[in-house]
Amino acid sequence: MPHPKGSLKHKLHEIIFEADTPKGKLFDVVILFLIILSVVVVMLETVPSIEAIHDRTFRGLEWILTILFTVEYGLRIYSVKRPYKYINSFYGIIDLLAILPTYLSIFLPGSQILATVRAMRLLRVFKVLEMSSFTRQSKIIMLAMRSSMVKISVFVFFIVIMVTIFGTIIYFVEHDANEDIVSIPGSVWFAIVTLSTVGYGDIVPVTTIGKFLSSILMILGYGVIAVPTGIVTSEFISSSSTPSSTQACETCSREGHDADAVHCKFCGDQLNDD
Repeated sequence: MPHPKGSLKHKLHEIIFEADTPKGKLFDVVILFLIILSVVVVMLETVPSIEAIHDRTFRGLEWILTILFTVEYGLRIYSVKRPYKYINSFYGIIDLLAILPTYLSIFLPGSQILATVRAMRLLRVFKVLEMSSFTRQSKIIMLAMRSSMVKISVFVFFIVIMVTIFGTIIYFVEHDANEDIVSIPGSVWFAIVTLSTVGYGDIVPVTTIGKFLSSILMILGYGVIAVPTGIVTSEFISSSSTPSSTQACETCSREGHDADAVHCKFCGDQLNDD
């Protein structure tokens, strides 16, 4: 069951987690603005000419923003019935990672630049702007990616075997004539770079057989790029979803419920008091 209507936790949950109320939308808009500001500050800190003049200002802003995000994170934990559900959720992990770099900078100077991970929190903009269709499509993409993992893993395993075999053969035919290829790991690196069509140019085949094998890898590279895309696309097409709302469960903090849902489809608790 959700928190009693009118209780402090219930009010905080509506403001912090819901985007379909005026206060909730205002809260999210303010948080999104602060996130953008913090990311800009971190980026400007890496510009020597600007950092030399405004270093203290940037550091002060970074700590103020981090403290505000820390308070927000604490309120999110306080306002849900099962805090560990929120802490272990996707957004819960992102919210935690958003505040850790600044505190880590006390022990590891410079680590505050990792605070740019806060940009991930901007994904909530779809909920704030009531762009439920974007939220729904993102969930379909995530579902398609999870469904594709086994197939892609098998494909990647095959690629590893293939570049190992090609790399070994290239080493065998090239190492006597090519001073750039001095070991099998080096030739495997060349096979990976060639198969992926990156082509750094740090290693170049010099023998006829080596060039022939490299040509085969280049041609296979186009197919390698297409296969994972085809796997994910197939899973994406087979996935389906119904219209969802911005409602967040007070118990497990999960979102993505159907627009007419009364109970959470993940934990079964009631979504509202209506």
